[in-house]
Amino acid sequence: MQYRPEIDGLRAVAVLPVVLFHAGFQWFQGGYIGVDVFFVISGYLITTLLIEDLKAGRFSIADFYERRAKRILPALFFVALTCIPFALLWMVPEELIGFGKSLVAVGTFSSNVFFWQENDYFSPVSEAMPLLHTWSLAVEEQYYLLFPLILAAFWKFGARRLFWGILVASLVSLAMSEWSLIHAPEANFYLPHTRAWELFTGSLLALYIHQNGAQRSNLLSVLGLIAVLVSVFIYDGETPFPGMYALLPVVGTALIILYAASGTWVARLLSLRGFVFLGLISYSLYLWHQPLFAFARIRSLHEPHEEIMLALVVASLALATLTWKYVETPFRKNLKISRSRKAIFAFSATGLISIVIVGGAIDHQRGFPERSGLDVVEALKEIPNVRESYCHKKGRRSVEEMATGEFCLVGEGELRYAIIGDSHAGAIFDYADDYLTEAGVSAIAVSGGYCAPLLNGFEAEEGCADIMSSAFESILENPDVDTVIMLAEWAIYTEGFRDNDTPRKVRDNEGRASLVSDNATVLERSMEETMASIESAGKNIILVFPVPEFEQRANDFVEKAMFLGYAESIDQAVSLLPALDQAEYRLRNHRVLPLLEQYENKVTLLPVQHLFCEAGSCRQYDENKRLLFSDSNHVNYYGAERVVNEIFGEVIDTRSERSRFSTL
Repeated sequence: MQYRPEIDGLRAVAVLPVVLFHAGFQWFQGGYIGVDVFFVISGYLITTLLIEDLKAGRFSIADFYERRAKRILPALFFVALTCIPFALLWMVPEELIGFGKSLVAVGTFSSNVFFWQENDYFSPVSEAMPLLHTWSLAVEEQYYLLFPLILAAFWKFGARRLFWGILVASLVSLAMSEWSLIHAPEANFYLPHTRAWELFTGSLLALYIHQNGAQRSNLLSVLGLIAVLVSVFIYDGETPFPGMYALLPVVGTALIILYAASGTWVARLLSLRGFVFLGLISYSLYLWHQPLFAFARIRSLHEPHEEIMLALVVASLALATLTWKYVETPFRKNLKISRSRKAIFAFSATGLISIVIVGGAIDHQRGFPERSGLDVVEALKEIPNVRESYCHKKGRRSVEEMATGEFCLVGEGELRYAIIGDSHAGAIFDYADDYLTEAGVSAIAVSGGYCAPLLNGFEAEEGCADIMSSAFESILENPDVDTVIMLAEWAIYTEGFRDNDTPRKVRDNEGRASLVSDNATVLERSMEETMASIESAGKNIILVFPVPEFEQRANDFVEKAMFLGYAESIDQAVSLLPALDQAEYRLRNHRVLPLLEQYENKVTLLPVQHLFCEAGSCRQYDENKRLLFSDSNHVNYYGAERVVNEIFGEVIDTRSERSRFSTL
């Protein structure tokens, strides 16, 4: 295969935006498209090598796997194993469990599946995962395992037919990616069937160049480079991706590979020594940058300053250079072990098995909680929260139960109320149970994660429309229920995301929002349908405003502050929790608050943010340093105490201050 220095330069264009994006620099919010550039490059290079071997009659799958192992595994093993002592030193048990599981995923080429199931790529939690970036390596590894066998099996049909077959497969994969943007956005980002078209694009380029030779066009190659760079600077975490939006960087990369032949302007630019060198170390740079950034975030209670992240970018470059020179290159060319196929496969198997064993041991030992010597975890667990609420856990089974007339009830005595909503409703169930029991009344309790209490087929999460339809049908037909209390994290449905999570486009019976900015329109018409249905049933309505949402997860923050030595007591750790400016609360809810206020003359509107905010600031704890939130946005038992007292304080004559738990 003829060496093309501009391809190494293109690798530099791919890796630098990824690094700067993960560092958190605002100008590079679309830097994640660098992975898509890598996919196209990989598809092109691998297919070119395979075509040359097949054409010469020397193709061997064992030889192919050997070359891939020498190229990928030594540096991967080195970086993964280097992460382990720092993880043991700085990660709290829950974080360490996740790290152990990610090691197992790395060792089994399934990181993409693991991170798809565990977390959102764009969420702040993901930024503190040292091996998050290995998801893209897993996609490529899965491609390497299958594509050579498929190409070899169909090579006899000729390059032209292969081209059209791969083109059809690419279009099918792209169509699945576009479909998954709506129906499975997290899976769409991580899984191979929705990413294959990007690798196949590179394969198509290889087949075309094999048939027609390299092309030269200054105009088209410049347009390709512009397309890639524009993607970096105009895309962000809200961009529906991959799908059709990925065409811009993918087609741009294809234009560069196809038309930036030697002598063109783009080829000259990308062949400059600096670009080529960055391309040569790009794999090691990709491996190193995320662990460095993640551990910096893990070691700090707050997002590190830009100066620190910039220094870590430089450190990543230095480590990448050393790893390329002393790990990558020797294993590929010089070491005795690299000259024996058996030795390479034995080394690979030993390394993979070792990583899996270490990761499995960390997971099995539940993150070695004895490292801390602190009782903070157990103390925090004494406070019931939404994750443990019995009625909230039953939310996904509510449809079947309600069909048979069975409900999850909170309180004891005369049935008078229904509390319905998403997990923010579930967060108050435990305290509501105590409160209503003492009052001698009860309430139907229905909740489901990301299930807004709305009719009209409104849905942000699969299955929620059925749950809410069945719940409202039963509640509105029940003569004992005189008041319906609706709670939700309302802004999640208008804004489509929390922090930097993957945008959610909601839908109702009239269709799905085309853009995230259209979510408010969908919610408004579903709210109108819901209000009209409840009103026609003769029920009273209490519409509860959203509680404040914070950046940090309260319990995790306190545990981390204690574990890392930032605080010597729980009270001291709690006092370190950053406050939220009330202006940020208003900004987060700027679409939903006016929407709710439209019903001021028809329902009881109940603001609750003042229960957690004063003097312009909102906090996750009270004046006695007692936590009121279990994470970033769900109240715990004590926070629920305030909300429930506010809801029922004027309609039920009972004590408003109570607690069955000791003060934290």
